[in-house]
Amino acid sequence: MDDVNTVLFDLDGTLIDTNDLIIASFVHTLEHYYPGRFEREDILDFIGPSLADTFHNLDTDRAEEMMTMYREHNHARHDELVKEYTGVRETLEQLASASFRLGIVTTKRGETAWKGLNLMGINSFFKTVITLDDVENAKPHPEPLEKAMKALGATATETLMVGDNVHDIEGGKNAGTKTAAVAWSIKGVDAMRKHKPDVILDDMRDLLGILGVPGQ
Repeated sequence: MDDVNTVLFDLDGTLIDTNDLIIASFVHTLEHYYPGRFEREDILDFIGPSLADTFHNLDTDRAEEMMTMYREHNHARHDELVKEYTGVRETLEQLASASFRLGIVTTKRGETAWKGLNLMGINSFFKTVITLDDVENAKPHPEPLEKAMKALGATATETLMVGDNVHDIEGGKNAGTKTAAVAWSIKGVDAMRKHKPDVILDDMRDLLGILGVPGQ
């Protein structure tokens, strides 16, 4: 992928390990509204789409109050449960040093996205952060990726979208970018492989060799 000079990353489950936090927040909320109905395997299907999509699909009338409960729990436990992924900081540092243009495209709201970026100390690597607050259509619609590419002055042919969910891979395809799936996706690498990303990363540092970063 020597023609790639721009990399867009999903946030949750890709750059920062928020899986325990997300699952705990869903369990807290769903047990309140639907006691005993949802198992952990059911909750995995809710990871990726926006909260609005997930809760409106469950109950349009109570979606807003469910989102409020989820977010209150999520924010309260955030710093306790969010963890780093091995190799992420090192990879971002080397990509930035090699003058790659880096951006975030997430289905999270801005406040929560920046909370995670600041907690992990990786906010300075990104020239643009596109959150749910910035778009009318979330991934897999191409709008968030197109907005990020425009902000970075990039074209789709020189851009790679990296993510842990089908919405990231399909979003990249819909926007015309190359795509990379991370093998540490909570959905499992086989589930990601079904959506035919251009590459699968076993470790984030694999990106350095794939993108031809000097010294790799």
